[in-house]
Amino acid sequence: MTVAFPCRIELPWPPKELSPNARPHRMVLAKRKREYRADCAWLAKAACGKLNAQRAELRFTFRPPDRKGRDKDNMIASIKAGIDGLADALGVDDRRFEMDFEIGEPVKNGAVIVEVTPA
Repeated sequence: MTVAFPCRIELPWPPKELSPNARPHRMVLAKRKREYRADCAWLAKAACGKLNAQRAELRFTFRPPDRKGRDKDNMIASIKAGIDGLADALGVDDRRFEMDFEIGEPVKNGAVIVEVTPA
């Protein structure tokens, strides 16, 4: 499979339990992190496959499910399990990611669009 770069991945909006402002039971939190990480890894594998690179540039665009005010830093914290899933799928240590984050227009059910470019 040949992939054109930047490769585009559309991730689901992070579950509410992953927000730093949420206070779920630790078992619920662990389950949601595990599920979201696995979902993001599968989507990344399908869209990009493994990268033949030591580093990668990732550009995240958060597309919230509604127009409620959200802090950018909380959205970044909510996607941490998803970033780990991307690292698993791409075969790049997440310490080697150069990341940029922006907030886009809302879409139904929300989404996080990631553009991946090997560095």
